[in-house]
Amino acid sequence: MGSGAGEVLVHICCAPCATYCIKKLREDGYEPVGFFYNPNIYPQEEYEKRLKETQKIKNNFKFQLITGKYDTKTWSDYIRGFEHEPEGGKRCNKCFELRLKKTAKTAKEMNIKYFTTTLTVSPHKNVEVILQLGREIGLQYGVEFLPYVFRKENGYKRSVELSKELGLYRQNYCGCIFSMKDKTNYALGT
Repeated sequence: MGSGAGEVLVHICCAPCATYCIKKLREDGYEPVGFFYNPNIYPQEEYEKRLKETQKIKNNFKFQLITGKYDTKTWSDYIRGFEHEPEGGKRCNKCFELRLKKTAKTAKEMNIKYFTTTLTVSPHKNVEVILQLGREIGLQYGVEFLPYVFRKENGYKRSVELSKELGLYRQNYCGCIFSMKDKTNYALGT
């Protein structure tokens, strides 16, 4: 990426994913401002656990953290009609879109020129979809999407190592009730 140019609002899906992303953005000259916005996470106890872990890395890496509203109704309404899509399908794309729109809107309101997301550190996410959505949403809101693919250059591996070093909780499903059921069914062999 570039030589850096100030603040970037970083959508944070969870603390483990954010570890490497925050470090990489700083290495590239940006000052990350974290934005934890995940109305998709189920149940609320899981949401609170992930937020608590994100607050730990905020303190460890010394960055500003903004927390979006935990509004599961907004998420449910946004993905309505896609409930029966498979994990990694169109439902997930709608979920990415909702969270990226909120991030871009928040960046605009805060007069932050750039935004990006930690979602691209995961080998389980469709990076091409995320990057396309980011570019389109950036144009829509008048903020620039930084098209980082954080999983490159061993980014995912590095995030796992950093998470272990910091003793972070690492969840075993993406976050929504559907991904939780898919993970449970997989574990049960159903």
